Amino acid sequence: MVARGEYLMPRVALLGGAYQARSVIAAAQRCLNLYGEAMPAGQGDPVHPALTGNRLLAAASTLTTYYPTPGLRLLSTAPQGPIRGARLAPNGTLYVCAGSGIYSVTQAWAWTLVGSITVGITTPVSMADNGLTLVIVDGTPNGWQIDLSNNTFSQISDTTGSFRGADRVDYLDTYLLFNVPGTPQFISSDSLATTFDPLWFANKQSYSDRLVTLCVAKRQIWLLGTQSTEVWYNTGAADFPFQEQAGVFIPHGCAAKYSVATVDNAVYWLSQTREGQGIVVEGAGYEVKRISTFAIEAEIAGYATISDAIGMTYQLAGHMFYVLTFPSEDKTWAFDKSTSLWHELAWIDTNGNEHRHRANCALSAFGEVVIGDWQNGNLYALDLSQQNDFGGPVKRVRSWPHLVADGQRIFYRQFLLDAEAGAGGGTVAEPYAVYLDWSDDRGHTFGNPVGQQLFGIGQYLTSMQWQRLGMARDRVFRVTWSVDVHTALQGAWVDIEAAKS
Repeated sequence: MVARGEYLMPRVALLGGAYQARSVIAAAQRCLNLYGEAMPAGQGDPVHPALTGNRLLAAASTLTTYYPTPGLRLLSTAPQGPIRGARLAPNGTLYVCAGSGIYSVTQAWAWTLVGSITVGITTPVSMADNGLTLVIVDGTPNGWQIDLSNNTFSQISDTTGSFRGADRVDYLDTYLLFNVPGTPQFISSDSLATTFDPLWFANKQSYSDRLVTLCVAKRQIWLLGTQSTEVWYNTGAADFPFQEQAGVFIPHGCAAKYSVATVDNAVYWLSQTREGQGIVVEGAGYEVKRISTFAIEAEIAGYATISDAIGMTYQLAGHMFYVLTFPSEDKTWAFDKSTSLWHELAWIDTNGNEHRHRANCALSAFGEVVIGDWQNGNLYALDLSQQNDFGGPVKRVRSWPHLVADGQRIFYRQFLLDAEAGAGGGTVAEPYAVYLDWSDDRGHTFGNPVGQQLFGIGQYLTSMQWQRLGMARDRVFRVTWSVDVHTALQGAWVDIEAAKS
């Protein structure tokens, strides 16, 4: 509680990620195109001094710094689009599905058409290789292969009738594994081949649901059904090499077949169970844990369509991200495995409107984290040193927790933003670069933004301050910027005075 007439300037730290609760009176924290990184407690940084009598005391506190998400640097453009999938093969060639074309891409980002797959489909493809042959599937009854020794492209031809197309292909112990769409079955190729034994198939069997997709993590096969998941492994048996892991049953199915992605031996997907859907989970070992928050789940529950969600993973600056895009809803969310925090990703059109992030797929290739565009044939590098999206602005937004004082009215004398300034990295094109607005109705609506200039290179001590900000019993502050300069955000200091009632 703040005593009457007492003046304070406490730090208002930012500690969590995106969390707009089902009711904004509980939490209205938006975190757009920013990700958090906590200073390790053992570092003791920063130190906050305080005067007690004539003695200077110092106390260390751990803060979370919010860094801008990477901008997009254009690498190359395919002759057609969109980019539907990509894989870096053992022969050092990057293979990319752009539109209906399969292209080989060199390290100099030169494109060569290798072959064509089903025309008129824009959904993601799946690619895998066994070291000799790369295979592409697109959910149709067909599949295609590339001989990695000579780049020869052909359609998979299976006279046994075992191969019936797939949504997903993956690799384990010399075998290529495929789901059979619309059935509980998966099949395996012969070892180091794209031929098939008609007896080399199995059903997802512990529960009577249909197999949605599969993936391989930590040398185990995850079979994800509509309502449950099983884990299989390679037994080496001659009649069929794979068998279900005894005693393992996961009561989480898959609500979106393209949402499945793996990183660091863990599996991520948008879950569906007998009780409901719309929870994001992580599977590791034989356990599955919920990683979405109530706020994220409330957001997903409001979407009309979630079955087309697309998941992808990448690593940047030590952070491992699982990114989940909802194409029909035009929204993208990202989970940082390193901090367990969520944030939004978005790109801005020429009218200033927010849309889903440009990424339709992601992989590491040629020293870059490469993403493919969902709308055209562009390949980009995710670049932490770049503060724009291939020349366009990146809108960044962070809102604070509710500021309350046991129902008392508070006068806000000053708001001092704790953000890095003067680092440069781009050109400030706007006269006012950082905007502050606030809500006095518990997070429901915000007032007109007030701008402060973000000064130029070398002016590191720039203080972005807003004065005489009125009075409220419950206030939520929010800052927004989209300038092409490097910055970082840690919170704010707020000079407040308690009112008399």
